[in-house]
Amino acid sequence: MFSTLRNAFKVKDIRKRLIYTFIALLVVRLGTLLPTPGIGSAAMDEWFSADAFSFLNSITGGSFRKMSIFALSITPYISASIIIQLLTIAIPKLEEMHKEGEEGRKKMNEITRYLTVALSVIEATAMVIGFGTQGVLDKFDFSTVVIVIASFTAGSTLLMWIGERITESGVGNGISIILAINIISRLPSDFITLFQSHIIGKPVINAIVGIFVILGLTVGTIIYVIVLQGAVRKIPVTYAKKVVGRKAVGGQTSNIPLKVNTAGVIPVIFSNSLMTFPIIIAGFLQVKPAREYFWPKVLMLLNQNDWFNFKSFGDFKYTLGFIIYVVLTIFFAYFYTSITFNPIEVSNNIKKQGGFIPGIRPGKPTTEYLTKVLNYIVFIGAIGLTLAASLPIVFSGAFNADVSFSGTSVIIIVGVIVETIKQIESQLLVRHYKGFLND
Repeated sequence: MFSTLRNAFKVKDIRKRLIYTFIALLVVRLGTLLPTPGIGSAAMDEWFSADAFSFLNSITGGSFRKMSIFALSITPYISASIIIQLLTIAIPKLEEMHKEGEEGRKKMNEITRYLTVALSVIEATAMVIGFGTQGVLDKFDFSTVVIVIASFTAGSTLLMWIGERITESGVGNGISIILAINIISRLPSDFITLFQSHIIGKPVINAIVGIFVILGLTVGTIIYVIVLQGAVRKIPVTYAKKVVGRKAVGGQTSNIPLKVNTAGVIPVIFSNSLMTFPIIIAGFLQVKPAREYFWPKVLMLLNQNDWFNFKSFGDFKYTLGFIIYVVLTIFFAYFYTSITFNPIEVSNNIKKQGGFIPGIRPGKPTTEYLTKVLNYIVFIGAIGLTLAASLPIVFSGAFNADVSFSGTSVIIIVGVIVETIKQIESQLLVRHYKGFLND
């Protein structure tokens, strides 16, 4: 990785792109320090005591906790992108755009931008109403409400624009890089919290064990996620020879690379969002997880910080919520994969190009084979993804390590870094070939 970056800085064009990306991310981080006018900071600590906000605070890089102008971060854009992808299979017009290539992609991006602004306004309005009823706003009047909504919406839209500029003029996918840098910005405070809770002030033996456990879990999770992200099932495809004029063309063997983790981090993000949404709504209504009443008990069932509490048998029952989490993750892995990969379309493309999978007849048998293989690897990938996301949850519940750094965060960071490095390597390779041809 370091050699790739060192070689990248030797190429003028890539160096400019890297510097551009760095400056853009610097603007993103500075924006997290700009407070939103009209929101009082005195009442924020009590309001943010709910554990559900740790995940939101992580993916927004602390902006949500500080209530800066970037409090919504790029979550409206991510939600809009997911909604458009889901609607692609339901609305024929969007499906046609999806198949139009570059022009269709531009049209869908434009629709996504408008939907992002609309979602930003809706989310900002809901937050402002909640803040107003909680007494967090300096004044709960029309002008203050409009200012706060406009600030949140403008901040989210600006981040979307910066992300697109990074994609166009920088390196990597801008939206993904912003999401990753927000999570990375929280790592120092998370590790300080871990060391203060489990190492500082503890007996020497316990402190040493704590260091090994923290470092071992962190490094082990990172290595595991790298292996999971890079795991691929290659399906061989052979293309028949064709006679064109006096020459025989074709007869080549290729493969279809199917990633084991086909859906990426989307399933765990969906699962986290669904399970934390009721807790967030309850936070607006000043209802906190508790053992005495029915609905607060339900909130404890959905709250990850209440899982795997081995100290109390009565509290361990709330770990049943983890089963719901696993089921949701597996479901969304299959659901999202069914949207992004169509075995019928792939099978038809192979048949049109005169190709076939060795031992499998073209047409329907190829579709059935691809579906069977896909269902198999999606299940393995979903289980692997769940394990990566669950290890920090188990550690947090067993040792009461309350940090926002989770398996989901590791998956996002590793995935973004790996994909960005691959893109830099591909650009270096292209310039290498250009230089070779010029020579």
